[in-house]
Amino acid sequence: MKATRSTVLSMRLSKHSGQRLKRMAKRHGWTPSDASARLVEEGLRRSEFAFLDFRDSAAGRQAYLQGSTLAVWEIMLLVRSYKGNVAAVAKHLRWPEAKVRAAVNYAEVFPEEIAEAMSDNDAADFQTLKRMLPQATEFVSRKRTRS
Repeated sequence: MKATRSTVLSMRLSKHSGQRLKRMAKRHGWTPSDASARLVEEGLRRSEFAFLDFRDSAAGRQAYLQGSTLAVWEIMLLVRSYKGNVAAVAKHLRWPEAKVRAAVNYAEVFPEEIAEAMSDNDAADFQTLKRMLPQATEFVSRKRTRS
């Protein structure tokens, strides 16, 4: 999430919430101010888009569809492979069409975010994946010869 212009707002948090915010900020390498701004932005997006959630991933915090393991950009890869056919993607995922449409709606409003994630995915090779997921093994298909 990139901010172009900002406004300064003051807020009060309980001591416990402030400590939790500072821990989260430290974990991500953010300032507490950055962390609170991100959380507010994520909360606003959750309230504006159906089925949306945000999670930490190996690639950073990303928008996901609730009740799934798929990030919005991953759903958009499917939408692209199905040439924009939302109904076909919904059938493929065995989801209601509205859930796929929610991902499309989000991607339409935040195209740079989704394009960047898709570009990062397109640029990743197996060695990049193995650094993020050390347990990954490369699948090589072998034809069996009949004797």
